Amino acid sequence: MNKSLLISLALSMMIGLGLGYVLSSLNSLEPKLSKQDTKAYQKVLFYRSAMNPLVTSAVPAKDAMGMDYTPVYKEDSHEKAGTVIIDPVVVQNIGVRTTFVKVESLSRTIRAVGRVSFDEERMARLHPKVEGWIEEIFVDKTGEKVKKDDILVNIYSPKLVSTQQEYLLALNNLATLQKSPFEDIRKGALALVESSRERLRLLDVPEHQIIALKKTKKIKKNLHIHSQVSGTVIRIGARKGQYVTPKTELYMVVDLSQVWVYAEVYEYELPWIKLGDKVEMTLASVPNKIFKGSLSYIYPYAESKTRTTKLRIIFDNKDYLLRPDMFSELKIYADTQENVIVIPSEAVIRSGNTTQVFVVKEKGKYEPRLVSLGNESQGKVSVRSGLKEGEKVVTSAQFLLDSESKLKEATQKMMEIQDD
Repeated sequence: MNKSLLISLALSMMIGLGLGYVLSSLNSLEPKLSKQDTKAYQKVLFYRSAMNPLVTSAVPAKDAMGMDYTPVYKEDSHEKAGTVIIDPVVVQNIGVRTTFVKVESLSRTIRAVGRVSFDEERMARLHPKVEGWIEEIFVDKTGEKVKKDDILVNIYSPKLVSTQQEYLLALNNLATLQKSPFEDIRKGALALVESSRERLRLLDVPEHQIIALKKTKKIKKNLHIHSQVSGTVIRIGARKGQYVTPKTELYMVVDLSQVWVYAEVYEYELPWIKLGDKVEMTLASVPNKIFKGSLSYIYPYAESKTRTTKLRIIFDNKDYLLRPDMFSELKIYADTQENVIVIPSEAVIRSGNTTQVFVVKEKGKYEPRLVSLGNESQGKVSVRSGLKEGEKVVTSAQFLLDSESKLKEATQKMMEIQDD
């Protein structure tokens, strides 16, 4: 009997030790359960269709494709409605990129087509002051560049010959009468010389020829006509041997170191444009080069057929790359605003009448935020309200975040209804 009792006690101790080991093993496993596993012990609020989150059921169910409804659990959260929390690995996989909100200047960009033309203030039309014949022509091709005082043509004019004779007679008369005891006679002789000399100047006789005439006392048959400006000859109106009058345009010379560009804008764009606005221009003939100019004049009338208003823009042309009658593409930077909050345009999600962005609250946490936008230009947009300098916004994959945000927000509203 004692032996049987000892065996029974030993077996009881072994069974007790075994049960204690199993219970302790189960307790050690409990802290290792993931947050996802603990949901099995939470109360299910309702079940939601995986294909349509708006379709719910109070009991487990299947959709038309045989997929089980997903259980929805109660989660305590103080985050703003629609805030999305994503694992960093998933963030990298879906390609979420962010950028900082900055404060800088921004302009409204108005695009237009321009036409290069001459600077009308740098044009010169050369006409002779007398009638005569072209004896010799020194610049006989359009497109040639001339400098101020360059000789263009030699002209024979009987009127110029007679005026030279009058000047020589006046000089001889002065030489004879300058020693006269009568002051009025001396002054009269001097006045006659000055008047005849001034007449030569008014007829565009060069000063060097007047000086030579006074020294040599020889009348020249041909007199030079000089260019009055520096520039490019774009039109020649007379040839050798041709009889010309003051109505004849001998040359048209234009200084192309500066040009005007004409553009036309629509009526709704006019309120944004003002004198002095910066303009950038590109041409097909000069690739990869941007010309910079400024708006100098807004014409006070509109075109009756196109209902557009003409603008005049000034560009420097020191390299002579801009040729009249070329067509170009213009960007007018109007309504410039300084020190405004700016974000990339791609960061904005536009849905109906609302605009929002996703703001990075912390790593993997993104909060939707409504914003009020201003001007948009060159891939950037100004923000009137909703953001502050230094915040981070999402610039890519935000539509995936938006979908998840709306899904989460709808779920939260459903849970609030369940609680009620």
